[in-house]
Amino acid sequence: MRPLWKDILISLFMGMVVPWMVLNFAAALLEEEPEIPETLPQVQETVPETVHLPMLLRLSDGSTREMDMDDYLVRVVLAEMPASFETEALKAQAVVARTYTRRAYTTGGKHGDGSICTDPACCQAYITEADYLAKGGTEESIEKIKAAVAASSGYVLTYEGALIEATYFSCSGGRTEDAAAVWGTDYPYLQSVESPGEENAAHYTDTISYDAERLEALLGLDSSRLGAVTYTEGGGVDTIVIGGTEFKGTELRRLLGLRSTAFTLTREGDTITITTKGYGHRVGMSQYGADAMAVSGSSFEEILAYYYQGTQLIRLEIDESGEMR
Repeated sequence: MRPLWKDILISLFMGMVVPWMVLNFAAALLEEEPEIPETLPQVQETVPETVHLPMLLRLSDGSTREMDMDDYLVRVVLAEMPASFETEALKAQAVVARTYTRRAYTTGGKHGDGSICTDPACCQAYITEADYLAKGGTEESIEKIKAAVAASSGYVLTYEGALIEATYFSCSGGRTEDAAAVWGTDYPYLQSVESPGEENAAHYTDTISYDAERLEALLGLDSSRLGAVTYTEGGGVDTIVIGGTEFKGTELRRLLGLRSTAFTLTREGDTITITTKGYGHRVGMSQYGADAMAVSGSSFEEILAYYYQGTQLIRLEIDESGEMR
């Protein structure tokens, strides 16, 4: 028989010493700091592979030369949109300019041969990097725009499978215009929409004054008496009667060189004052409106979907045989 004192010692060991050893081991595990790797994996933003599309640039002498689309678009965006705008707005500008250029290339465009000239009143504005720097631009701005063009490389807007009429302008004055109200042709994706946030645009409003005699000479009238005015859905002047003659708002804009068709006329004595809102034809994407959306957090996809409602954003690609797919 085992002595009683041995049983007592074993019981004390199992009841007191062993639990103490377990608790200390557990505490040591909790205090042990996890290993931290010396370097963390770097997350890099992926830039889509460049899609090399051809385009035809029409020079001032009427000749044309082929350029790579994205090289051309860098120069268009430099000329068309301030580099200070948000990157998402710059991407949206690149997409609409690419769509406009590609549509001309495939359909013949305004010049019939698929080329695009550098006259903004006809096709699109254009400035070389060297000329941009000579006019006070910076290398940082050029790199910013190159990055925006590269990030949207190959993307165009379509409607029911066809490239859209990707029209754009500077500032709407608060609401864009229907294409039908300006050009007489209706496009489902070029409809009037609100365009908030443009108040800081250089030409959100402009005022010009004429004396009655000068206005009558410009319009070929015997009287500058103001009559009835009708308006479009987008807030532009549809028709206006001056001196008993009815003018379309688009006609009066052309004759007087107004910033837009969203204008009001007031007369005080022999002075006629015209106040315009916005700058451009006001159809399609407002550049200042696009920037306001980007400042509020909208992506270039969201900007394009808003100003060209019902369109699809797709990415063109050229296969090994040189065919578009």
